[in-house]
Amino acid sequence: GFAGDAAARYSSTLGVAAVTYGAGAFNMVNAVAGAYAEKSPVVVISGAPGTTEGNAGLLLHHQGRTLDTQFQVFKEITVAQARLDDPAKAPAEIARVLGAARALSRPVYLEIPRNMVNAEVEPVGDDPAWPVDRDALAACADEVLAAMRSAKSPVLMVCVEVRRYGLEAKAAELAQRLGVPVVTTFMGRGLLADAPTPPLGTYIGVAGDAEITRLVEESDGLFLLGAILSDTNFAVSQRKIDLRKTIHAFDRAVTLGYHTYADIPLDGLVDALLERLPPSDRTTRGKEPHAYPTGLQADGEPIAPMDIARAVNDRVRAGQEPLLIAADMGDCLFTAMDMIDAGLMAPGYYAGMGFGVPAGIGAQCVSGGKRILTVVGDGAFQMTGWELGNCRRLGIDPIVILFNNASWEMLRTFQPESAFNDLDDW
Repeated sequence: GFAGDAAARYSSTLGVAAVTYGAGAFNMVNAVAGAYAEKSPVVVISGAPGTTEGNAGLLLHHQGRTLDTQFQVFKEITVAQARLDDPAKAPAEIARVLGAARALSRPVYLEIPRNMVNAEVEPVGDDPAWPVDRDALAACADEVLAAMRSAKSPVLMVCVEVRRYGLEAKAAELAQRLGVPVVTTFMGRGLLADAPTPPLGTYIGVAGDAEITRLVEESDGLFLLGAILSDTNFAVSQRKIDLRKTIHAFDRAVTLGYHTYADIPLDGLVDALLERLPPSDRTTRGKEPHAYPTGLQADGEPIAPMDIARAVNDRVRAGQEPLLIAADMGDCLFTAMDMIDAGLMAPGYYAGMGFGVPAGIGAQCVSGGKRILTVVGDGAFQMTGWELGNCRRLGIDPIVILFNNASWEMLRTFQPESAFNDLDDW
């Protein structure tokens, strides 16, 4: 599940995870829930008992409460589902489900009874068309631009949907034409970094740059482009952001003040805005580049998280290419933000542990041979670290840095007195 999620994030396309019925599928629920939360279009393909096997009166191995329990569970964490038990209907059902994954950028679920695996079917056609009211889209684009132009301090904030829908180049063009300050959310870190008008930085509220915090929180025209309204993106605000004064484009809807335009796809909105704005050759410089720590000292002191960042950055400063980083949750993620990278993927909103190692495997499988750097804590490594056993079979060689601090540091932050935060030095 995590590997399929990472493959989807890396490629801005569908990821796929094929599992066995029951024991395999239920084991993926956490990973798929995380993909749903963070808008990653993973296609779950599960086996199932044959179409008549439930008639014998016996409970079947891997069965939960009923034979249908698994299907009902995945209905909660996917946006479209189909049980492929009719070869005549299968092509249309597959197209419907895959189309929903692409349109909504969220997981979907396909279940194949085992006596249907070799059934012959017609080719799967194109995705069904999703409705878009062109008049509503035009009115929405006009209102967005009017709100931005009337604002005294407009700001464009970009987030994960820009990446999920492959809109980074168009979003960069939009930022250039709008001529307003640009920032990213925590989840959108790294977006538009090479644009003519790069972001001033990442908004992290009280934990981040004071100038960016002031710019965002005092804006009377904050355009949230593809932004997840999550606690990791906005709960650290120094003062509460008044969403009634924002423009929020997310999940095929655009909300301005007290009203919402439904069925407005993000790519359609961006295209409509670009059609209404004249080309621009404006360029700006972002803030001074982040001062990445360097200069690891070969001394006898214990290794601290920032020492790991220095070691990675020293490698890059010496001429090595930066690597894509797959980070798990905890100290390793926040340390990764101080590493020079070619991109960073992490479960920054869902915050589930166990993502890092399988994500690094999934990303390298679709990377065209590029190596991936995985950073993971010892707690998360106990959950999924053993997936490294698949690397030789798959012919991949991710680099894994294990933060072995014998502790659940992320939990200790919130409940320092609890003994369960202590792990053995295994």
